Amino acid sequence: MKNSSDLFRKILLFVLIFVVGLVGGSFGAFATLKFSQMQTNSKNGLTTTKVANSYKNTTSTTEAVDKIKNAVVSVIIYSDKASGDTIFGNEGSSDSGSENKEDRIAGEGSGVIYKKEGKYAYLVTNTHVIHGASSVDIRLADGSTVPGEIVGSDTYSDISVVKISSDKVKSVADFGNSDKLTVGETAIAIGSPLGSDYANSVTQGIVSSLSRTVSLQSEDGQAVSTQAIQTDAAINPGNSGGPLVNIEGQVIGITSSKITNNGQTSVEGMGFAIPSNDVVNIIKQLEKDGSVTRPALGIQMVNLRNLSSADIGRLNLPDKVTNGVVVRSTQAGMPAEGKLEKYDTITKIDGKEVETTHDLQSALYNHAIGDEIKVTYYRDGKEATTTIKLTKSTQDLKSEN
Repeated sequence: MKNSSDLFRKILLFVLIFVVGLVGGSFGAFATLKFSQMQTNSKNGLTTTKVANSYKNTTSTTEAVDKIKNAVVSVIIYSDKASGDTIFGNEGSSDSGSENKEDRIAGEGSGVIYKKEGKYAYLVTNTHVIHGASSVDIRLADGSTVPGEIVGSDTYSDISVVKISSDKVKSVADFGNSDKLTVGETAIAIGSPLGSDYANSVTQGIVSSLSRTVSLQSEDGQAVSTQAIQTDAAINPGNSGGPLVNIEGQVIGITSSKITNNGQTSVEGMGFAIPSNDVVNIIKQLEKDGSVTRPALGIQMVNLRNLSSADIGRLNLPDKVTNGVVVRSTQAGMPAEGKLEKYDTITKIDGKEVETTHDLQSALYNHAIGDEIKVTYYRDGKEATTTIKLTKSTQDLKSEN
């Protein structure tokens, strides 16, 4: 019995040694094979990297961009006065319409579709983007191009509306409340810097400041003045007319300009956008009338602070008057004629202080044709007030060279 037990233990030990040897040999062969493969790949210049995890990086910024990106467009401007290449030349037939005009690409900008109604969709852009256009094309986010029709433009606010066929429009943007903005909150600019080749480029920054007075001169010499949102989001030529967006994907402004230097010093990160609440008011009027009717006084004016000390001395103003608007001339047949005179210094409109020409224009443009305003001014050192009825509009102004 004891001999049988010893024999069984010897057989069991032999089997165990055999199994361990088999497993060890198999593992060694596998390891040798993998090492050989690694050496072969190394010799062939190949490296293999195993990705542990693959994921889509979604943030509040990407979500905001996703909400609006399909409503952002490129605005392509053609002008028969611009130089450029054409493949057709004068080969178009007499009934070929605009193709026979040898229109040229004069510039590109951005825009954003804000409404789709029936067979048309409407987009907003800057007036300076479409200035001088003989025709306009709109390149949608999907890359397709459709003709655009200018509905209306306003030079002073630098806002224009263009309509296109709604057939290919699948997304429209929502406007946010620009009166609720906070300095320091996220601001995202979307547009076509340097043209449609870079369409739907996204840059991010913050709202740097609110109610910045930005005064420019349009291509036709008219004043362009806005109370703008300042942002450090990168804005470049071609971004003009595109949306400035908050973290909710709502349009809080229409990008319009940037400052690159102050005449002496180069600067970075100073872009400006027209507040969305102002944009909404303007586009409503443009859709309805094609223009914005604003009252006019009929005066040429200059900021008091911009005059030399010698000129200020000749105005005979009290020492306390350091800001205001000086009348350079009045226009015949306009409301200010007989009420204001050359060298009068306007300091208040309806009791509210006026420090600059922009202040005066803003106060004036808050009124409608037919309203009356009270103008406080200094003449020969004495303060006076006059009431002026606004019977004329900016369309009645005569250009003065």
